[in-house]
Amino acid sequence: MEEAILVGLDQNNDDNFDNSMLELANLATACNVTVLHTMIQKREKPTSNFYIGKGKVNELLEIITTLDADLVIFNDELSPSHIRNLEEVLSVKVIDRTVLILDIFARRAKTKEAMLQVELAQAKYFMPRIIGMHKYLSRQKSGTGSKGPGEQQLELDRRVLRNKVTKLKKDLNELVKVRRTQREKRKKNDVFTVALTGYTNSGKSTLMNSIIDVATAHKEGYMFKKNMLFATLETKTKQIHLDNNHNFLLTDTVGFIDKLPHHLVEAFKSTLEEISEASLILHVIDVSNTDYENQIHTVEEVLKELNIKDIPIIYVFNKIDIVETLPHISREHSITVSALNNINIEKLLKLIDNELYKSIKNVKMLIPFNKSEIYSDLKENSNVLETEYLDVGINVQVELDEFHFNKYKKYIK
Repeated sequence: MEEAILVGLDQNNDDNFDNSMLELANLATACNVTVLHTMIQKREKPTSNFYIGKGKVNELLEIITTLDADLVIFNDELSPSHIRNLEEVLSVKVIDRTVLILDIFARRAKTKEAMLQVELAQAKYFMPRIIGMHKYLSRQKSGTGSKGPGEQQLELDRRVLRNKVTKLKKDLNELVKVRRTQREKRKKNDVFTVALTGYTNSGKSTLMNSIIDVATAHKEGYMFKKNMLFATLETKTKQIHLDNNHNFLLTDTVGFIDKLPHHLVEAFKSTLEEISEASLILHVIDVSNTDYENQIHTVEEVLKELNIKDIPIIYVFNKIDIVETLPHISREHSITVSALNNINIEKLLKLIDNELYKSIKNVKMLIPFNKSEIYSDLKENSNVLETEYLDVGINVQVELDEFHFNKYKKYIK
């Protein structure tokens, strides 16, 4: 287990700085790193050579020597020169918040797609940072066919990484095609999809389990859930079947975090497309976290970056079971729940149902006996309210979505 010193630069008295440093400690813990000490400096802007001031670097060196630390973690993304200069002075490994998050993603990834996405993000991050990773080596070539001096080690490393990025993108695109084909089929069949999104550890996977538990009697296929940052990375989709024959697909996606690395957002875009294609978004919020408003803002900024707009959102304020007093919630289309204890999940399902099926049409139909397969389809996929058998056929009153309304329009009275 590595033992680390955390370093944070508080620029212009940032109101969110303390929470950000606490989150950095949690990220380190998620990577099995023991935090020995936290160092903070207040400055208007970083320095060009060490990010922090020279005096603080000397102080940091003393702390590392005293505590026998073997790792330093900065709360902000460092430039290649910052890392190189710091490691030369401190003689220990120096990483930043981005590397820490990438490492957590690499540990949590289980499916082939998630592994490729993380590997792609890592390769893109390290490409401009290989300067100084190796001493320059120049391999001279001579004789017939020589094109002058050979590549330096730096250029070799860059070429290897470029080739790796190209291959990863190609492999990932093959998986993306499959996912997009599946989404196109859902669209064609007018299948509603509900996407869970939110800050990491807000309880999305627990909420998914709770919805499955309340909406159905099935116990299989539950999501992995654990109180940790980025407990699940894989996108999981489950069908939810309500008592009134209304159906929708519920999708859990990767959580967001403050200062989420741009390379990760880019690499996971194919996964996050599940949100952009959704009929409805459930934005899950950990109401027990005192910084939940900033967390909401972080998620909304990432959604903007993904160009997600014009999709209805229900704000689900979760974990009310562990707060003494509920804060005042002013957002429209919101609900307070406890996913762990199934509190208000029935109400949430009703909100989801009302939003998805607000354009539902209540109609009367006369179905000929020789078209009994239509009645079977309606029984299976729609909410049949009344059935009456007449001499000329089956008289039904039924709720139809747009797809079934257009499909069976000629049988509607």
